[in-house]
Amino acid sequence: MLALPTLPVGHHAQLLPPDPGDVRVCASIGPSGEALALWAANPEAATQSSLPVRARISTHTAATTSSTPIDWRPSAHPMIQPLPDGRVLVVAARCQWRHAGPEQNAVTYDSTGQVCAEQTLGDGIEHVLSTRQGDVWVGYFDEGVFGNLGWSGTTGPSPLGAAGLVRYDTELTARWHYPSHSLHPWGAISDCYALNVTDDATWTCYYRRFPVVRIQDDTLTWWHNDIRGAKALAVDGSRVALYGGGKAAHDRLATGVLETEGLRVTGEYRLVLPGGEPMPFRAQVIGRGADLHVVLNTGEWLRLGLDEVPAESDG
Repeated sequence: MLALPTLPVGHHAQLLPPDPGDVRVCASIGPSGEALALWAANPEAATQSSLPVRARISTHTAATTSSTPIDWRPSAHPMIQPLPDGRVLVVAARCQWRHAGPEQNAVTYDSTGQVCAEQTLGDGIEHVLSTRQGDVWVGYFDEGVFGNLGWSGTTGPSPLGAAGLVRYDTELTARWHYPSHSLHPWGAISDCYALNVTDDATWTCYYRRFPVVRIQDDTLTWWHNDIRGAKALAVDGSRVALYGGGKAAHDRLATGVLETEGLRVTGEYRLVLPGGEPMPFRAQVIGRGADLHVVLNTGEWLRLGLDEVPAESDG
């Protein structure tokens, strides 16, 4: 554990199940700062079945909750995001390629819970974040970049995530890929560690060199960064917060300012729970704009804004 000053996150809301028997399968944060969750009565048993099961999608703000029943095709490690017109996208992290055709690991549900589209987004998905306009940004981890589960190799096609970061439109057609290493000085994405998507820009920090990168109107800007292994980031103007960094630094929050020479670190902290308890290793942390959202296994939804972080650390 790092010897750093602590910084508590604040309680925001509780993600309560739509039905008392429901268990949360996954949760995420939408482009307006809302939380979405996928629930099923017995998710562990459901993932062992190839048949659709009755599930629910819920949307949460600090004050309200709504839910929609769906027929969910069970998958391991699903992710969820909202789309325009009340639609919701559920994406499975893993995707098998077969000669008969790849799995369709992305399903869109309409506002009534009916399936309205299915698509293949490839294997090895680490992040799925949408914009209010309906763009869907997908970040891939190393197996999605280099190939596994039939992708690449001697018989399979090139991985859909070979670029490491892909922007899809609302119909899940690929519209932009992160450029190859030959086109810029920071190297290709081997693993998209952190992703933050707003309506006007997308930010990432990736393995191997961990630059802070802004993608705006398909134009890239890079900043040198010495903080390694961050799994989430928040951005407010030129201020940046990077969260995580391996087992010893899993709860580290490094804040800094983007300058010509790169990210100048202005503070480092250990993020803790509202009562000062250590942040659980498996807490889900998602950056959306200037906020870091934390979802615990208990369903507690915590939030920390960059405006709550001191401009300079005293530690």
